[in-house]
Amino acid sequence: MTVHTIHVFKNVLAGNDEVAARNRVRFNEAGVLAINVIASPGAGKTSLIVRTLAALRDRTNIGVIEGDIAGSIDAEKVLACGARSAIQINTSGGCHLEAGMVQQALDALDLQQLDIVFIENVGNLVCPAHWALGEQIRLCLSSTAEGHDKPIKYPDVFAGSDAIVLNKIDLIDLVDFDRAAFYESVRALNRQAPIIEVSCRSAAGFALWIDWLLAQRAALRIDMHETVR
Repeated sequence: MTVHTIHVFKNVLAGNDEVAARNRVRFNEAGVLAINVIASPGAGKTSLIVRTLAALRDRTNIGVIEGDIAGSIDAEKVLACGARSAIQINTSGGCHLEAGMVQQALDALDLQQLDIVFIENVGNLVCPAHWALGEQIRLCLSSTAEGHDKPIKYPDVFAGSDAIVLNKIDLIDLVDFDRAAFYESVRALNRQAPIIEVSCRSAAGFALWIDWLLAQRAALRIDMHETVR
């Protein structure tokens, strides 16, 4: 008798990737920069988005897809802070967003009215690292309050991110955070991703973050223009 092994997780991911590819086409065709924000609970995902909304209020139309296990607190918050539109996804216990969930959210968004869409994933550094959503940018957000060892404990998300934001740098002298050790462990996993230090509370470092974000948006527009030509 032969034992047949069924690789369910691989098949599920393959199906997810197909939907993610379709989502990316929708973002690209609309010229919208989509950013998948991955972080542990309390690192400052919503705070980063809120501060960005304030900085770009009169310059950029931003939509937000909020992923949470339950509730709509963050969606309501970003709308109150200037998001052009916000869609809440409740996973009812699921530890990450999937491409199909984002696909449904896109049906409720008018991408033609947006420049940037933040996809705030469920607070988790493990599961979201393996699920593409159709984003052009995968952003890993960490904070000094969590400690400098996060890249060692959660290597996949740091290795697979296009950019890394280190939040709460205003607390760096008050917590046991070794900046050199953090950078060394990140660079051992990912040599290309920029590391941008910010404080969502004081706005320290935010000019650099905004410049980088707008540069990615401009680069997308150039790519789309070249593709059309």
